[in-house]
Order: sequence, then C-alpha cells, then structure tokens
Amino acid sequence: MSLRGQINVVEIRHCKGEMRLESVNNPLAAGRWMMMGVLLIALIDNFVGQLSAHISLWQFFLVRMLMALPLVALLSQLGMGTIRPQRIGRVMIRGTLVAVAMLFYFGSLGFVTISQALAGLFTSPIFVLLISVFLLKKPVGVWRIAAVVIGFLGILAVIGPNFSTMGWTSLLPLMGGVFYACGVIATRELCAGESTLTMVWSMFVMQGVFSAIALLGLGLFDFPVPEGSDGFLLRPWVWDMSPVIWIIVVQAVGSVVGVFFMVRAYQLADATYVAVFEYMIFIFGPLFAYLLWKQGIGWAEGLGIGMIAASGIIIAFRSPSA
Repeated sequence: MSLRGQINVVEIRHCKGEMRLESVNNPLAAGRWMMMGVLLIALIDNFVGQLSAHISLWQFFLVRMLMALPLVALLSQLGMGTIRPQRIGRVMIRGTLVAVAMLFYFGSLGFVTISQALAGLFTSPIFVLLISVFLLKKPVGVWRIAAVVIGFLGILAVIGPNFSTMGWTSLLPLMGGVFYACGVIATRELCAGESTLTMVWSMFVMQGVFSAIALLGLGLFDFPVPEGSDGFLLRPWVWDMSPVIWIIVVQAVGSVVGVFFMVRAYQLADATYVAVFEYMIFIFGPLFAYLLWKQGIGWAEGLGIGMIAASGIIIAFRSPSA
C-alpha cells in the first residue's frame, strides 16, 4: 500500500521547556523502515492465494477487519495518531475508494500470480497522473508523459497484448490500480491533515462493510460456487476456517505492522525518496513466490514489471513534493 503524500514529515521536540516542530530528514533510517514494511507485506500477501480454495474473499476481509481494528486502536493508544476523523464524510469517501482497490487486488490473488497483482496495483501513479491532467486540469511535463507511455507498455507486457484471449481476471489487478489512484487523489484533495491511522481505520471498516453485504447476498441467493480457487468470489460463509485461520491472523497482524513500518519511513524522509523503496516489492513479492511455491515469471512479464516500476519512479521524482 502506497502511503506517499499522506504523512507530514515533522517531529515534535522539547527545547528549554518549549515545544517546537522540526523537519526530520534521515534517509537511511527511512529506507530501512520501508524495506522492512515492504518485505513483510510481500511475504504475507503470498499466502492469500492459498486460502482462496477454502473461504471467500469477503469472509477473509471481514474476519481480518475484526482482528486488525483492535491493533490499529492499540497503535493509536501508543501515540501513533488518532483514529478520530476531522471530516468523517471525506475520510469515508477515501476509505471506500482504497477499500475497493484492495478488494480488486486481493481478489486477483486467487486467480493470477502475485507479480501480476502487484503490477496492476502499482499502475496507480500512472492513473493518478492521468486523473490529475484530464479531470483536475493540472499541468504535466514531458518526463511524466514519457512515464505514462512507459507504464502503459509495461501493462501490455504483463497482461499480454492479445485482448481477445485475455480473461476478466486479468483486469482485476488493473482495476485495483485505478481505484487506488482515486484513493490517492482523495487523500490529497479531501483528507489533508487527517491522521494516517484514521485513514487506515476507515479502510478496514469499509472493507468489512462491503464484505458483510456481499456475504449476506451470497447467503440469501444460492449461486453456484465453482470448486477450488475459482469460487473465491462466490463462496458463502464457511464455518470451518481451521485450515486457513492462521493465514488470516498473519494477514491481520502483518498488514497493520507493515503499514506501521511504512508510515514510520515516510515520517523520517522526503516522500519522493521513500516512495522509490516501495518498488522493492516487485523484487520481494516474486522472490517469495518462487521460494514458497516455485512460481516464476517470464521474461516479458519481468520486463513489464520493470517498466511499471520505472514509470512510477519517474513520476515520483518529477512530481511536486507533497
């Protein structure tokens, strides 16, 4: 989850009995925190595909929310920020957009490789730029135009240019990138000054709301459920979660801790610098997929992932600092 643009890089210090704000700039420490966060997220996301044959996406999100919210509240009690929004309507709009993005991203993990899912989600800087230009009428330079072209070619390389044979599941990660881009725009335009924990809290809550509604609908209507991972989106509530409950626990704890590490990174250095380290997930994600499941990537997919990462890095460096 990209957190660029959400954190004000300041630290409160006491000096001769007075409280003052100072800028924080510790790039090495920021890089270490971000690397730990990315490493953890890349590892735990590799296990989501394993639960897709047992429970549904909606059950996973609902149970994970119930486990994660107390952890977010604990971080708030430890002084990491408030969970009380200043403008609840705006925060919930942003939370809804990011929650939908995560539904697409995690939903895709039941059908595509983690490399493809990450590539789709990390197209978000491209869509942020396109939305900023065409809807918000913001200026854009030649470098960022080139970045969009590179990123688009990278998308084609990952999902394949033959759209006639491309299944609908191939579009799930890309839709995650679109909605996450909308969430980033909402963060900047609607949620200035909000605590990061407030926005994390709202995301988990909206995921739980959507999941509860979906499970209610699946329980009321008797949809045919395909076997195995193909039933990830249509499977109703399954009472026996014993084969996968450990994955949900790891996801709940790991996602909150991983976000904490990433938030800390953005508190310690300039967001443009730190954002580059997020793209290390393109190394760690496929690496864990290979070590755990012997899941490799082809040369075209690897090239496409590299082009998407390069596009995001170019946009990060050529964009105004948040």
